[in-house]
Amino acid sequence: MNGVAGTVLAVLLSLVSAAGYALAAVAQARLAAAPSTPSGRGALRALLARGQWWWAVGLNAAGALAHVAALHYGPLTLVQPLGALTLVAALPLGAYTARRRVTRTEWRGALWTLAGLVGLVAVTGPAAPGEALSLRESLVVAAATALLIAVLAGGRHAGRAAGGAGRGGVRAGGLGHATASGVASGVASALTQTLTAALTLGLPGGTPAWWQTATLALLISAFAMGGLLLSQTAYRGGLAAPLAVVNLSNPAAAAVLGVALLGETFRAGAWGWLVAAAGALVAARGVVLLTTGAPTPTPEVAPGPAPLPAQAPAGQVPEGSAVTVPGPGEIAPEPVAPTGLAGALGGTLTPVPEAEPAR
Repeated sequence: MNGVAGTVLAVLLSLVSAAGYALAAVAQARLAAAPSTPSGRGALRALLARGQWWWAVGLNAAGALAHVAALHYGPLTLVQPLGALTLVAALPLGAYTARRRVTRTEWRGALWTLAGLVGLVAVTGPAAPGEALSLRESLVVAAATALLIAVLAGGRHAGRAAGGAGRGGVRAGGLGHATASGVASGVASALTQTLTAALTLGLPGGTPAWWQTATLALLISAFAMGGLLLSQTAYRGGLAAPLAVVNLSNPAAAAVLGVALLGETFRAGAWGWLVAAAGALVAARGVVLLTTGAPTPTPEVAPGPAPLPAQAPAGQVPEGSAVTVPGPGEIAPEPVAPTGLAGALGGTLTPVPEAEPAR
């Protein structure tokens, strides 16, 4: 396949990948916003029993496969920036499913985030062929990442304390989970590269044993599934801002690993570092706009059946009936708390004073 045809196919596959990721994000956000979705203990079991969750998993897998295929036909400098279109596609899709319009602030935030993400990815250099982490480095990275994820995911309590029980606290916690999700996915990608080198070229230090390869496969599965579950939790605070943070923290985590352990550096030397820093600031501005620009959804309450009139128990008079007014010096009877249907409807019932015996 010639260069032009390969480039066109890479662009088409990148667009398919972005659409798959966007649809998966919208499905996860709708599942997170559903009132029937439980939280806390038993949430994972209930999530695995939902067909909508498995649709999101399948769409994420389809997006990943299309992304890998695009990298086969096109260069990384073309495919990676096109992956940022996931946010641009998910924003109108999410608004359409919520039956609302995308606000101007959201569009501005999406454009700022997209510009920052493209700038960050454009100066990130790929690793040399066959270059990967050693098994020892992989285990150290996995342990450090697990600790970082625990800190980021535990930050939801701080977010709720700062923002109260309102929407602001939920969004703050959602961004922490989104950051943890992106970090987990980025580390899973780095470990996947290590596993590929182990199966083809061998790891630095010699050919790994079968248990070492199995350990890498388990770590990749754990971080990949953990990133998916963390993003599911992050979408409770909305769609656009958590998705933007996931798309930013993923390449950022991969870049940190490449610079720290694989000897990579940003392109153009010192100018590349400046471009990366500027891109991060621009993207952060976009995330702030996406967080503040999204309207606060109002929970929908399903209409229930019309309430039936309460029947007053014996010895009590319902509201609107004649009640004996106590005379001077007499003590008024205390109202009795109603039970049953009357208690559910609210209000109190006043007991009828006992009639005095005839003299």
